[in-house]
Amino acid sequence: MTLEGAMRAVCAVACMASLTAGHAATPMPDGSPTPADRYAQRERDWRMGAVVYQVLVDRFAPAADLDAKRALFPPPKRLRAWGDVPTPGPYLASEKLSAHELDFWGGDLASLTARLGHIQQLGVDALYLNPIHLAYTNHKYDAFDFQAISPEYGTREDFRRLAADARQRGMKVVLDGVFNHMGRNAPRFQDALANPQSPWRDWFAIGPQYAGGARVWTGFQNLPELNLENPAVRRHLYGDADSVVRSYLRDGADGWRLDTAYELGPQFLRELTDAAHAEKPGSLVVGEFVNYPDRWLQATDATMNFTLRQIVLGLASGDIAPATAGRMTERLVRDTGIEPMLMSWVVIDNHDIPRIATQLPDRAMRRLVQALQFTLPGAPNVYYGAEVGMEGGADPANRGPMRWDLVTADNPELAWMKRLIALHRQHRALRIGDFRLLESSRLLAFERFTDRTLDTRIVIANPADTPVRERLLLANAFLMDGTPLVDLLADGAAAELKAVAGLGAGVLDVQVPPSTVWVLQPVPPDLGGYSRYKRVP
Repeated sequence: MTLEGAMRAVCAVACMASLTAGHAATPMPDGSPTPADRYAQRERDWRMGAVVYQVLVDRFAPAADLDAKRALFPPPKRLRAWGDVPTPGPYLASEKLSAHELDFWGGDLASLTARLGHIQQLGVDALYLNPIHLAYTNHKYDAFDFQAISPEYGTREDFRRLAADARQRGMKVVLDGVFNHMGRNAPRFQDALANPQSPWRDWFAIGPQYAGGARVWTGFQNLPELNLENPAVRRHLYGDADSVVRSYLRDGADGWRLDTAYELGPQFLRELTDAAHAEKPGSLVVGEFVNYPDRWLQATDATMNFTLRQIVLGLASGDIAPATAGRMTERLVRDTGIEPMLMSWVVIDNHDIPRIATQLPDRAMRRLVQALQFTLPGAPNVYYGAEVGMEGGADPANRGPMRWDLVTADNPELAWMKRLIALHRQHRALRIGDFRLLESSRLLAFERFTDRTLDTRIVIANPADTPVRERLLLANAFLMDGTPLVDLLADGAAAELKAVAGLGAGVLDVQVPPSTVWVLQPVPPDLGGYSRYKRVP
């Protein structure tokens, strides 16, 4: 053997010893953490693989005394009955918005706090609130004052109580930061528009070259854009100690979801993210990027992963072949990086998108998509009501009040959601594991894996309406020949599950039923104390 070959062999033995010796936390020769260290660090980071639950405060739970709040909704605002369904309203020229944007259902921070038990029982890790700052509309994307809470929702003290209660229940709280624009009726904007000498004049882009007198977001006259090139604006939003971003983090928030984050640009996003981390290490900044995410993730921690959503829904609809969907996902993971991917939210529906039950009325296909939402790399984002099968088309129908009448022990949608959340949380590889494709053609097949061989979970999806039989290459050297693989999503108690596939020399021969996802766990048989896995990590 040559000296070079001998050195390689020694290195290989040393590396294997490091992996097998109780996953010791010994640095690698270059000073980088061992594989065991990397996965342990991911487990300690709440942002990776977190189950996120999204709430519109106005629509989640009715206030204890709705009649006492009626004065908060003067015309043209309307306080609707909880059982009413949102419907489109006419455009109100005087308000520069549509009438349905002024329909309220009366939920507030106190009523949300009173219902945290439901969210906790689902197994949620993080609660994401659509905007709660002072604004005119029900959706609050037209801020008057970022530092104040809309009175329909309560006060900063009500927010502090919510955050403290959530923390006691083991949940984080993420707020919606709408920092690209404010509302047309915001006092600062009105003064800036009317008075060339206003101290707020340079907070906005004002001039005759703009329709309506100021630059607005995507043509919506109710949403004048902030001039982020003005240092005073940036100091107010995130730069100063008492800025919006930093003060809410001190009040108990654990992160920010940034609305239209692509509008802020990578430089200012990086500054904002750094400010959030300086105020609260380990806080989350996730951007709404309706773009391919890779370059943006140099500026934020994570993205709302709309690219992955497109891949999954394309697979479900038959517009993207399974093998192509696999390659697209593999490319996305490679370009994004696995750790930013693990922090990124896996979104199927939300306040801007028709609800999943409306998008996918076929239950089998809906469950296939949801199973992938909870097994692909990322943080699954559950839109309130999805757990009980709420329906709703495009805005405003997708923003209906929470259907508490559907929260029953016999609701199959609720049982399914709890099962998916438990699956995601209980299996380490699904939360914080790496991603690797199996070689396949007619099935989407991938591994989630860690430094521990038996953590491996194999996900196989058949979106077709007929059974598919295929031989798959599973390139995992330490999964031993003949190890039974058990489907964790099969009906029945875990002890009654049977092996649905066997492994032979890295090849799986499977026949998957139509519109089905398997999540396979290797379960070595009981051989009286003998194990083929005794000397592998």
